[in-house]
Formats: sequence, C-alpha cells, structure tokens
Amino acid sequence: MAEIVKTKKIKISSLPEFCTTMQNPSLTAELLGGFNTLEYTVFPGFCDVHVHFREPGFSYKETVASGSAAAARGGYTAVCTMPNLNPVPDSPENLKLQTDIIDRDAVINVYPYGAITVGEKGECLADMEGMKDAIAFSDDGRGVQSEDMMRAAMLRAKSLGKIIVAHCEDNSLLRGGYIHDGEYARNHGHRGICSESEWGPIARDLKLAAETGCKYHVCHISTKESVDVIRKAKAAGVDVTCETAPHYLVMDDGDLREEGRFKMNPPLRSAEDRKALLAGLLDGTIDMIATDHAPHSTEEKAKGLEKSAFGIVGIETAFPVMYTKLVKTGIMTMERLMEVLCVNPRKRFGIPLGDDYSVWKLDEEFTVDPADFRSKGRATPFEGERLYGRCVLTVCGGKKVFE
Repeated sequence: MAEIVKTKKIKISSLPEFCTTMQNPSLTAELLGGFNTLEYTVFPGFCDVHVHFREPGFSYKETVASGSAAAARGGYTAVCTMPNLNPVPDSPENLKLQTDIIDRDAVINVYPYGAITVGEKGECLADMEGMKDAIAFSDDGRGVQSEDMMRAAMLRAKSLGKIIVAHCEDNSLLRGGYIHDGEYARNHGHRGICSESEWGPIARDLKLAAETGCKYHVCHISTKESVDVIRKAKAAGVDVTCETAPHYLVMDDGDLREEGRFKMNPPLRSAEDRKALLAGLLDGTIDMIATDHAPHSTEEKAKGLEKSAFGIVGIETAFPVMYTKLVKTGIMTMERLMEVLCVNPRKRFGIPLGDDYSVWKLDEEFTVDPADFRSKGRATPFEGERLYGRCVLTVCGGKKVFE
C-alpha cells in the first residue's frame, strides 16, 4: 500500500482512512478513484508562509494567477504572500487591491501579509488595526532597522493577536555585499554579506519578543548563529518560530556559479551553516520550510552574481528537492517533512486544511527544466538536476487545481 500521510496524526494510513479525514469523503474517493494506490502517494495540501506573487505592481515578474498555478503544481494549497508590492499593503485600501485580485484569480488559498511600516520604509507603523484581513505583519524584503519601531510593532501586533514576521537584516553591516562573506567570495573577488547582518537583528528581536510577549516568526534563516540564538530563545520560553528554505538545506557557497540563478537574499552560506540548519530542522528548532519563491524577469536574472536581482523561484521544486536529497537519503523522515511542509505552518498561522491534498508519483525521476514551470520566473539553482517525485494532481477545497 502506498504511503498516505495523515495530517493530524502524522502517520502512514490507508487510502480509505485518508478519505475519511476529508470534509467530503465521497468526493475525495471519487477524485482519487483513478489512481492505483500501489503507484501513487497522497499528501495533505502543503502550506508555504513565504512567497512573492508580485501583484499588484510587478505583474511582469509574476501574477496571482501564475503564482498560484505554480504553487498548485508543487502540491501547495495555501500560501502567504509578502507585501513588497506597489502599492504596499500598509492600509485597508491598499490591502483590498491585493485581495480583490486574489479573489478573482487565485486557484488555491492565498493569504496576504500586511506591512509593518508605511511603505515598508521603517519610519512609522502601518494601519495594522485596519488590516484585519492580513494573515500577519511583515516588512519582508527590508529589515526593520529601529529597535524602538520593532518594539512598537510587536506591542501593536500583540494587541491584535497577530504575528510579527521578520526579515532580519542589519543594513549597516551589508557593505555592498551580495553573496556570503566566505571562501567563494574571497576567491572570486566578490563583496560578501556577513552572517551577523542576519543573526544580530534576530537576537535583538528575540529580546523584544520576550519583553512584549508578541508572537514572533523569523523568515529564511541561513546561518548557524541564527539557529543557535533561536534554539536558546525557545528553551527560555520565547514565543518564536522560524523557517528556512530548501536551497539553504541542500546547497552552500561551494555550489555557487557566476550566474544570477544562484543569487538570493540571504545568500547561500557555508557548509558549516548548512549542517547547522539541518540539525535545527531535525531537532525542531526550525519549525517549517518555506520557499521564499521570488520570481524576476529573465533580464533581471541574466546579469551574473553581482548585478542580478536577488531572488529565485522554488515552489514547484520544493517537495522533490526535499524528498530526493533528505528523505530518500535517510537524513529525515517523511513524517517530519510533512510536519514542516504542512502541519506546523498551518498550526502557527491558523490556516485550516479543508479538502486539500496532492497526489504524487514518488518513484518518477525527472530533470528540472525551467521551461516547464507554471511560474513566470525561471531562475532556479536546481536547473538541470535529476530529482524524484512528480505531482500528478492537486485538489484544493474539493476542486482540482492541477492535473
């Protein structure tokens, strides 16, 4: 019998048992009726709390329609979209511009963030009270530089019962860097981004979270020090969760090439950092995997490491990468992968699982070809790699959204 991962109990169960966990068991059984359970695997709908669908404002990079179609192809039925848009969703009016597009075009469940500060400029708080429809608050793409501003944001978020989701980056430590300040940067004459630019703001915010009692979530951690300070904060009772992305778990700066598809923020760090992230993932310090799916145009990513835009796509390859490189190799269990792809993000952000699932052929090998992506973005460091696991069906709310 194929592996059927049941979300609530995180165990291997039978196909009939999986169907009974859905809100409409008969419809689920009907939709799955064409699949031989000896060949296919059914998973609950994945949830990504960190994506960029670029609309409104930058639809040449991605749209809600193309981004949600890409997510469905990757087995995702829920995503949270970041607010670095135009206009920035820093008011109810601006947020509504985005939710209207979502209501019209999304094929899966899309939950937008509201900005922490007006225009994500870090100068004054956004209308957080007015954005009750936002899943949480973030200035992703920019770190909140002021400690006082972050404290005020946490107090406001706590009063509203919302989470502060932080892109942690100290601008004073960047010094024009664009890849990790490590061996590759030194050997190839590149300007590096030091690790403290990430873990320093995390350490600051963890103290503020302890002080204010705010629910706090850290975006895309990439350094060993970040894992360490978050692990200690959790042990001390701070209400903190964090995410990392697939590329930080399976790549490091030794894998870099002089191509824009290897440029993201934060950058690929050292092998030592990668090992610490894996340890954090396995011991529960890292709560979830998010893709930071960040599409750009071909032109924006064709300028090499130094001049290309930051950001890669990843929502269509996330599960195959994790399954091939971590589960098949015995580094982590399938149950743990389901926890970090589905259960933990939904639990932390209060995102329900309805009749949402995806069907996979786990034994099917394929070559990553960006030309096949549903996303408008094509820049992936996994281009040309051989991976296992092909999604053949995704159902969201009882409706087929990918087949």
